[in-house]
Order: sequence, then C-alpha cells, then structure tokens
Amino acid sequence: MEWLVVVLNFIGQQILNVPAYLIGIITAVGLIALRRNAGQIIGGALKAALGFLILGAGATVVTGSLDPLGTLILAVTGAQGVIPTNEVITAIAQDDFGAQSAYVLTLGFIVMLLLARFTPLKYVFLTGHHMVFMATMLTVVLSVGFGAGLSWLVVVIGAILLGVIMVVMPAFVHPWTKKITGNDTIAIGHFGTLGYIAAGATGQAVGRKSKSTEDIKFPQGLKFLRDSMVATSLSMVLIYMVFAIWGLIALPLEEALPIFGVDDAGAFIMAGFAQALQFGVGVAIILYGVRTVLGELVPAFQGIAEKVVPGAKPALDIPIVFPFGANAVLIGFLSSFAGGLIALGVLAVWLNPVFGLALILPGMVPHFFTGGGAGVYGNATGGRLGAALGGFVNGIIITILPAILLLVLGDFGFANSTFGDADFGWFGTLIGVSVGGGTGLGVVLTILIAAVLVTGAIIYQLKVVDGGWVPGAKRDAWVAEQKAAEKAVLDAEKARLAEEKATTAV
Repeated sequence: MEWLVVVLNFIGQQILNVPAYLIGIITAVGLIALRRNAGQIIGGALKAALGFLILGAGATVVTGSLDPLGTLILAVTGAQGVIPTNEVITAIAQDDFGAQSAYVLTLGFIVMLLLARFTPLKYVFLTGHHMVFMATMLTVVLSVGFGAGLSWLVVVIGAILLGVIMVVMPAFVHPWTKKITGNDTIAIGHFGTLGYIAAGATGQAVGRKSKSTEDIKFPQGLKFLRDSMVATSLSMVLIYMVFAIWGLIALPLEEALPIFGVDDAGAFIMAGFAQALQFGVGVAIILYGVRTVLGELVPAFQGIAEKVVPGAKPALDIPIVFPFGANAVLIGFLSSFAGGLIALGVLAVWLNPVFGLALILPGMVPHFFTGGGAGVYGNATGGRLGAALGGFVNGIIITILPAILLLVLGDFGFANSTFGDADFGWFGTLIGVSVGGGTGLGVVLTILIAAVLVTGAIIYQLKVVDGGWVPGAKRDAWVAEQKAAEKAVLDAEKARLAEEKATTAV
C-alpha cells in the first residue's frame, strides 16, 4: 500500500494543493464538455492557470511587504504570544500526519463532488491550499480524539467532514456573495466564511443609511485618491512611516535595523517606504489576476454545469471579491487589525488568566485577506459603517477562535502557531469536543454534525438562496432614494443653467 500513499500524496500535495493547477484542470474539463477544439482547451486552461498564478504572485508580494511590518509592530509593542499561521502549523503536522491527511484530502474532494452532484449544494470548492489546511486540521483533531491506532477511522470521518464543509460554507455565505458580484456565477470557497457572514450581518444591522465605500467623494485636489492602487499605497506609506519612526525611537538601533536588513536610520525609513509601495503593487497584481481567472473560468464552468455537475458554481478564494470594493478592502483590513488588537487585550486581561486561553497576536497577512474580504461583505449591506465594523468583528473572531482551537489540538497546542481563519476555529473546536468523549460517541457525534450541516445547508439553499432573499434590502431602497434625489438636483441644475443660457442669448 506504500505506492498508494505515494500516489495520493502526489495528487494531494502537488496538484490539489496548487490552486493554479486545479483551476487549469477544471477549466479544461469545462471546455471539453463544451466541445471546444484542442487549441481553445489548451489556451483556456493555461490562461486560467496563469491568472491564478498571477493572483498568487500578488499575494506573495503583499505577504512579503506585510511581514516586516508585523515584525516591527510586535517589536515596538513588546507583545508576546501565538501568531496563527496556517502554513506553519500544516508544515509541523505533516511529519506525523502527512499520509493520513493526503487520504483525507483526496477522498474529501470526491465526497464534495458527490454532494455537489446529487444535492442542491452545487458548489465546487477550488481553493486548493485551504483544502489542504482543513484536511490537515481535521486529521490532527480526529487523531487526538480517536488515537493513533484508528487511522482508517480518522481518514473516513475526516473525508466526510472535509467534503461537507467544502459545500456547506459557500452556500451559507452565498446571499451576500451574490449581492457583491451582482450575479450567481461564482461563490466563495475560503475558510474565513464565518467572518464574512458576521461582517455582512453587522453591515446590515448598523449601516442602513451609510453610503458605499466606493462612493467616497474626494476634494478636487485629492481626486488622485479615487485610484484604488494610489489610495492603498498611500495609506500603507502612512502606516509604515508611523511605525518606522516609532521603531527608531523605541528600539535600540542594533535591534531595529535588522528588521528591514539595512545599515542606518535613513535606509530604515526608505526601506519602510519601499515596502509600503510594494503592498500597492501586490494589490494591483491580485486584481489583475482575478480578472484573468474570471475571464476564463466562468465560461468554462458552463460546460461543467451542463455535463458534470448540473448548476455547478466555482467556489473561489476570497481575493476574487476584492475588485468589487477596493476601498472596502483597505477599510476592512485596518478595522480587522484594530479588532485583533482589542481582542488581544481581552485575552491578556481576562480570558488568559481565567480560562488559560493563549494570547493570539494579530498577524498582518490573515487580517489583510480575511479583514479585506469582511470589509467588502460589510460594505455590501452597510456601506462605509458596515465595512469598518464588519472588519472589526472579523478581527475579534479570528483572534478569539484560534485561542479556543488550541485547547483541542493536543500536543500541537504547545506549538508557536495554530490555524488562523474563522472556520478552522469553530469547526475544529466543534469536532475536537465531539471526539473527546470516546471513539464510539465521537463517531456518532461527528456523523451527526455532518448530517445537520448538510441538511441545514440544503434547507438554507432552497429557502434563502434560491428563494431570492437579498441581504440589506432596506439599505438598497435608501440608496436608490438618495441617488434619485441627487439626480433630481442635477437635473434641476442643468435646467436652470439651460434657462440662463437661453435668456442670455435673447
């Protein structure tokens, strides 16, 4: 059976773990189903894969520019604790659970396709790295609960749970996703979904009379800020400069300079400036990659919807919504980071001393991607206020939940990292508590959880998503009234100017 482990490891780690390859394969399958010629199939698949690689390159640039800022903030604030990083905890777990997680990943993908084919949950989860993270987390949690001697049971239950979570979460967030994109062609496949739902609900609750972040009107001298790349870069320049100057004041020079790898204070300031500009470059690359992927993948998915999984929707990574609210991304990111800092304070003052929860330090990267997404979802239902408070709520969620998850990760609870995004926190904790009462009870409870999630998602899909519920409908009516009033004022002004012109001509 060793060869099978090798094959599954190859499929799981070298294909399913690389979103670009997965997207290219899915696009090719869709184009084949549409009976395109060989040239169109190869070209479409390559372009879709390249688009995702472009998106990934942008994410790498953003991550590279945020890492030194995170290090600088931790250095000047003196905070100590655990930084949630999915990649790190996954790498740690691979030594002990690599083979099992490969089985879980491969079989879980098949379970997802079966659910998408034979239930109303027509979502095909295509965010490969998140599939790997969730498969690893489930393997670790189930292994801690069931014990190392029941690896086959870990694989079976893990695959079922993975397949279920990959189809139900895109369904639960889909009303807000449709509101953002304006159509029903794509879904979100990212395990920060609880944060996005919370942000959308928060926006709906607080922002009924708040204008969109994308309608921000700048004075004539600040018109250049309407360019999202310029606005994003300038905001990061200000943030970087504040912390760079603070770092030079608060830290000994020999401690501050290595953060940016420079030799003097002037170079330190300019290195911060350059990193801020790199952040703007990374965001611009992400937006271009998103447009490229959508241009190829969405038409190809029509073939899959017609032939393989009728009605299928691709569930894609969270940056796919960034072009629908570039200002909201920045607002959500900053608000999420602020929420993370507040939640860290709550952990330090109350939850750590009383309940023993670990201190979760806010990482810039998860707060950018999930906070930015939360900002877009909050803006869709609550405008500027929704984007700010939605991002803030997300920041609290992705700080508190990882601290709770650490309690069920067994020996991994002592590692200097944990899984960071919202769905890893609530789902991992729920499964961990369920298997903590023994093998028999654990199997019953985990299967029950899977059944409840699928049943609930099917009812939700039929009654809410397909029923046409539109979140934030009251705000939509208010926005329409405001636009009508503004149009009436403009029309009246045009009529007045025309009348004056006619009078002058006479």
